[in-house]
Amino acid sequence: MFKNNHIVKVFDFAQTDRKTTTNNSQFIIHNSQLTIKKMAVNTKTALVTGGSRGLGKNMAIAIAKKGIDVIITYNSKKEEADLVVKEIEGLGQKAAALQLNVAESNTFDAFYKEVESTLKNTFKTDKFDFLINNAGIGIHNSFIGTTEAEFDQLTNIQFKGPFFLTQKGLNVMNDGGGIVNISTGLARFSFPGYAAYASMKGAIETLTKYQAKELGARKIRVNVVAPGAIETDFGGGVVRDNEQMNQQIASVTALGRVGLPDDIGGVVAFLCTEDARWINAQRIEASGGMML
Repeated sequence: MFKNNHIVKVFDFAQTDRKTTTNNSQFIIHNSQLTIKKMAVNTKTALVTGGSRGLGKNMAIAIAKKGIDVIITYNSKKEEADLVVKEIEGLGQKAAALQLNVAESNTFDAFYKEVESTLKNTFKTDKFDFLINNAGIGIHNSFIGTTEAEFDQLTNIQFKGPFFLTQKGLNVMNDGGGIVNISTGLARFSFPGYAAYASMKGAIETLTKYQAKELGARKIRVNVVAPGAIETDFGGGVVRDNEQMNQQIASVTALGRVGLPDDIGGVVAFLCTEDARWINAQRIEASGGMML
């Protein structure tokens, strides 16, 4: 395979020992004789909560397309999670699915023991590199009508959960990685019925800045991605299935349509790459220009 004239011509000039690295292979030339030694590829690993469906699924697949292995979590639908794992494996990356209810912070220690075991047995490593805090629910209720039980549920899932899941996960994270916290456009603009939900996301955005500041010594970057209205089953699929609402949102969006999962996953995946190494403590809204 080295009979290409150009390649032969280059190697003919190698009269002394040289070493060249390219495409994850090491070419060692000893007095015009070529030896190829395949180098080990240092594949990174991401943990995506709520990765079995909706935006989380899209994020996990987009991350895998960047050459990153992925652990996803699911709350109750293991079958859906297993399908995502198979899809990621079909892309040539390793994948696994673990059960996690982010509302139950008392289970996080046991969860990370399972993560460590999975990293060792499936991924042949001991730590992961990226944490995507995506899992969540939406409760639509007015400020006046929001109950204390609804408020507590949103707090546990949207703020307390990511807070302590990240805190406890730091011992299993490599230095030089990244955290992406998922917020919402509703933290910048407002629609009636999301007072509690958007408040939790506002708290996440503030937390992100503190995490970036305190974890900078470990070269861990922390950023927020804030989607606008997206056509998924989130919140009962109201944006996707309610034509009137869909058109209303499109009318206040500069790009003239409602968002799709594919509009979000690639943004999160980008933040898990070396190209995003200098992006830190930022809020990136992916809304197509809603409510400008």
